[in-house]
Amino acid sequence: MKSVLAATCAALAALATPNLLQEARPKQPDPAELVKRLTQYTTPGAEHRLLERFVGEWEARTSVVMGEQRVASRGTASFAWKEEGRWLESSWSGELAGQQVRAHGWLGYDLFKMSYVWTGITSYDTAMNHAEGDLSRDGRSLVLYGTLDEYLTGEHDKMVKYAYRFVSDDEIVLEVHDLPIGETGAQVMELRFTRKES
Repeated sequence: MKSVLAATCAALAALATPNLLQEARPKQPDPAELVKRLTQYTTPGAEHRLLERFVGEWEARTSVVMGEQRVASRGTASFAWKEEGRWLESSWSGELAGQQVRAHGWLGYDLFKMSYVWTGITSYDTAMNHAEGDLSRDGRSLVLYGTLDEYLTGEHDKMVKYAYRFVSDDEIVLEVHDLPIGETGAQVMELRFTRKES
């Protein structure tokens, strides 16, 4: 009896195994669907074209905000496509804390993340900062959030808001907000870009 039961179980298992293996085997992706998805996430679109407004040469007036006081200085900036229609490269030079400083940044739109992404470095320190965000609903601001380290206080990864305000085709204002300060009065820097006359 036991041998008959064992044989029956073995036969049933043998019949079921091919079906189970077929179900467990991953379905082969459709090559056309893969190409479609690849194109979707790698082809620049309307979000990238919006960055065209930055392209050009600019006068840059920087204001460091300390409470009610503003310490202003002048500099210059340029924005140009690093990879045409994909990545915008910025270069800024001016004065900060009494020193001549250069800054470089890269701004683009990540189609997979569905958000704008930015990375920046300066000649002032050894940090590489990152931020990510989106356009406001009215399209008049690009707001990104990131972190930075505060050397003087020993704080790591402080939350920072970068807000580009599109005043006109020839004027853009970049606000930098130190979010741990609070909901109000958190702005610590402003860069006002005015397009140079060609």
